[in-house]
Amino acid sequence: MNSLHDPTSRGFASDNYAGVHVEVLDIHSDEGGAPEKVAGLKLFVVDTPDGKLTPELIAQQAWGMDDEHRAQPAVVSITQTTELGTLYTPDEVRAIADYAHGLGLAVHLDGARIWNAAAALGVPFRAFTSDAGVDVVSFGGTKNGLLGAEAIVVLDPTRAAGLIRLRKSFMQLGSKMRFMSAQLLALFDGGLGLASAAHANAMAARLRGALEELALPGLSFSQPTQANAVFAVLPNQAADRIRARYRFYDWDRAAGQVRWMCSFDTTEADIDGFVEAIREELTR
Repeated sequence: MNSLHDPTSRGFASDNYAGVHVEVLDIHSDEGGAPEKVAGLKLFVVDTPDGKLTPELIAQQAWGMDDEHRAQPAVVSITQTTELGTLYTPDEVRAIADYAHGLGLAVHLDGARIWNAAAALGVPFRAFTSDAGVDVVSFGGTKNGLLGAEAIVVLDPTRAAGLIRLRKSFMQLGSKMRFMSAQLLALFDGGLGLASAAHANAMAARLRGALEELALPGLSFSQPTQANAVFAVLPNQAADRIRARYRFYDWDRAAGQVRWMCSFDTTEADIDGFVEAIREELTR
């Protein structure tokens, strides 16, 4: 589940409540409307240049709590790392949580790339989750090498009401769940998860550094590379030629923006070959 409501004070998944979240979150743009369809909620969106919410940005949608004509905000959902590859510091998460809680809103952290965030920040998970006031975490695994295991971690027990039944009625309780859970445990064994995420981050830094050193014509970067994502801008025709050799996504084709993701199994040879392909296509 990528968007949660407070099931204790206002009723779970009522069509009168909404989660406030950043516009580029998966729950808004990449889930085919599933959160709204399945949970019966409304998603409020906020434009951000770097994928990060702030109390000031949240305030744009966190209003009208007593207006019977408006969906009632109930949850602030943030992503760590963000969909634009940027990082929230623990202090930034704490500022969001303090503001949200002051309005009676819960805080959900989408941690699809939470391992990359922890490795990049050099802090334990608790520094930007429980210690920072987050109530519920979607704890990712598949973007760090697991086959099919993710977890919902409820840090505030008062937010857990109804989840036991919901996980089964929403078909999220797998048979022999302990076998799936073993995958998550493996990431903690000997520091495997952090080492894998740190490697992915290092490969992104290698890619960004090599391209900046080349200073290729027509190539620029639209976001800082803070974890395992590199967001670049280049001519669409060149991107299409490079894509014939290496698969990657257009992020915003109208702007010529692409997203290059590095993972636990990206090698230095992969990066070097990709850099050479980019160099060849931009200098031909």
